[in-house]
Amino acid sequence: MPEVLLDRSDHVAVLTVHDPDRRNALTEALSRELADAVAACEADPDVNALVVTGAPPAFCAGADLTALGEAREEGLRRIYAGFLAVANCSLPTVAAVGGAAVGAGLNLALACDVRLVGPRARFDARFLRLGIHPGGGMTWLLERVAGPQAVAAMVLLGQVLDADAAVRRGLAWDRVDGGHDELVASAVDLLKATAEAPRELVRVTKATIRATSALPAHAPAVEAELGPQAASTASPEFAARLAEAKAGRGGRT
Repeated sequence: MPEVLLDRSDHVAVLTVHDPDRRNALTEALSRELADAVAACEADPDVNALVVTGAPPAFCAGADLTALGEAREEGLRRIYAGFLAVANCSLPTVAAVGGAAVGAGLNLALACDVRLVGPRARFDARFLRLGIHPGGGMTWLLERVAGPQAVAAMVLLGQVLDADAAVRRGLAWDRVDGGHDELVASAVDLLKATAEAPRELVRVTKATIRATSALPAHAPAVEAELGPQAASTASPEFAARLAEAKAGRGGRT
């Protein structure tokens, strides 16, 4: 039965889209379950970050074609709900892409802040080959990550990126050799610093990154960061870590 598996450990949650027989294709029900899982993680004070992955062999083969064929605008929005919840998540997210990310599955990978890829990863827009227009804001997500040339090449020209090409083009942060478990473990390890940081600081910092990315110059970014940084220096978490650092240096500042 299609479902989203949720595993929490050491302040990191791993969300696995689990419908391997259909290559994790997104239906309205599966997207709703993914959105609910993201919301549960955001509401859990013990979760600082999320890994999003798909049960092998695919990451996500896109929207279920039957559901897509029957959908109109409201139905499409319900299919979008899962990856939009990931895109709007206030916690850091890493996609562990071990297989094909196609169509809406590409959207799901792009919705994450960072992507790690296994040797079998493949990124394929495919919309035009299916005779449908791109959706879910995919062109914006892809341009933000990899630039306008990547949008044209992948969406209009049908170019498909394997794991190495994805890293070269800036679509993925790194390649991890090995199987699915090694890929997910590497994604969890990548989030170690996030897991060890104060949760609210992580959330505020991600919000600031999003805000400053839309600013036109350095000066307003300085101002945007000033208030949150000043607040963080007055926090009990910073005071405790400063005391530990000073103790480790024998009291020297």
